[in-house]
Amino acid sequence: MEDRVAALEERLGLRFADERVALAALTHKSYVNEHREAGIEDNERLEFLGDAVIDLAVSQRLMERFPQAREGTLSRLRASIVNEQGLAEVAERIGLGELLRLGRGEEMTGGRSKPSVLADALEAVVAALFLGGGLPLALRFVDRFFGETLAKISLEADDRDYKTQVQELAQARLRATPRYRVVEERGPDHAKTFVVEVTFAGRAWGRGEGRSKKDAEQLAARQALEALASEEGGD
Repeated sequence: MEDRVAALEERLGLRFADERVALAALTHKSYVNEHREAGIEDNERLEFLGDAVIDLAVSQRLMERFPQAREGTLSRLRASIVNEQGLAEVAERIGLGELLRLGRGEEMTGGRSKPSVLADALEAVVAALFLGGGLPLALRFVDRFFGETLAKISLEADDRDYKTQVQELAQARLRATPRYRVVEERGPDHAKTFVVEVTFAGRAWGRGEGRSKKDAEQLAARQALEALASEEGGD
């Protein structure tokens, strides 16, 4: 098995039960497209599993830390930790980019430092750990690499502006970026009222009305948060 798996184990301080699965976690689809030999797998299926495993492990730690927090608060706290930026930062600390197997095209376009590539690969790595050691090993990973963030987070983080919370939730749950647009303006120039709509993932999630575009955006984001929380509660 390639030295890159051993290097990853050393950086993580954890061992994989199956080195072939670990190597798949480090393999981008662009590499498979350029190497048609039998037996080479990319990390997309592992990424799918790892996404859920990280959410589960972080959720458990947040519930332990904040036993009285409500579901919506826990969801927003988790989204502030588990998002593309947060995952990519952990991947950078590990030096994951230099261990990836990339195709030439992805290599030439800076794939080793792309946040999306790094975040996906980190999820795949967690899935590989989980498949060999279950949730206990995934929790060890989270404690080791997200522990400092979990220790610093507080319920005050839930008091940040609504637009920030919506962005984190939309990216974490739907891999989407919210867009705000003014859909209506009413009144004279000196006393205008703005109506703003926020959309992402192909639909409108909220509307807000205010004396400034900023106020209207915040109110639209608050409505979007309520809609997201309602949908999650109904899952």
